[in-house]
Amino acid sequence: MLDRRRLLSTGAAAVGTLAFPPEMRAQGKAAVKVRYNEVVRSILYTPAYVALSKGFFAERGLDVTMTTAQGGDKSMAALLGNSADIALIGPETAIYVLNSESPTKARIFCGLTTTDGFMLVARERPAKFEWSMLKGKDVLGFRPGSTPVLFLEAALRLNGLDPEKDVNLHNNIAVPARFGAWLSGQHQYGIFLEPDAAQLELDGKAHVVASIGQTVGPADYTVFMATDPYIRDNAAVVQSWTDAIYQAQKWTEGAPTAEIVKLLEPYFPGVAEAAMTAGIERYRKLKIWKSSPAIAPAAMEKFQDILVQGGVLDPAKRVKYQDLVVADFAAKAK
Repeated sequence: MLDRRRLLSTGAAAVGTLAFPPEMRAQGKAAVKVRYNEVVRSILYTPAYVALSKGFFAERGLDVTMTTAQGGDKSMAALLGNSADIALIGPETAIYVLNSESPTKARIFCGLTTTDGFMLVARERPAKFEWSMLKGKDVLGFRPGSTPVLFLEAALRLNGLDPEKDVNLHNNIAVPARFGAWLSGQHQYGIFLEPDAAQLELDGKAHVVASIGQTVGPADYTVFMATDPYIRDNAAVVQSWTDAIYQAQKWTEGAPTAEIVKLLEPYFPGVAEAAMTAGIERYRKLKIWKSSPAIAPAAMEKFQDILVQGGVLDPAKRVKYQDLVVADFAAKAK
């Protein structure tokens, strides 16, 4: 069951589709269909699932179908290829496209997470964790150039480690295969989102030793974005989306953990309730979820600092906040 739980909890089993039942849709007028693409499946995105399940999108006349891309590059390809209207991805994808020759650009309009949600796990439980323990060790990373890897590298640098010289980062394992690689005994350390990290702990397969996001600090990690043409032609939809996310953020802040677990169960079939509970409580303690959809300029500056330090963004090609973020929707959210 463990492999199947991992496959399902990361959304790797298939690019599934979730939609509102007709009775949840706004009354009195036809709902606007919105094709939504999430980068991976994780309780890191809890407020988005809340907006879906609590009917906050439907109340605002949005009929949302959701697919899971398994990678920021794939999510951005869906946006640019017009197979998705709105995507939840790391800001780096919009930055890369703004610096590319693509005639279509993507802009961020709504924030969801305050920082990285990956947990650093160790195969053996240390009496006291020190980042220096990673020196010379094999570490299961993520896709090259992706946000998880860049934030992991930033955390290493902050703790006196050179990602290229001091640790053996393994970033060439496909997202769906990462769990199998860990369970096969490869690597001494790795990074996993919740509820996977909590499930590994419950199964005695790993021990959470640090939070990457807590180590690096605030820097908006996953955001909602859409293309320029979509935002221009569907401003009311984008505002309704942002309003629904804001409502979901406030609901998530005050809801009992047990209620959140129950709401998330359909999105994570086969994942143990104990793992869901532990993952949610860990994210709450770390304040991973934003309390509003607004994104501060300083957060995007810090994010680009991490890209520059990671060697994936030329300092001369840093993007201005006003070119990257359309802040009006979050400012008007209610």
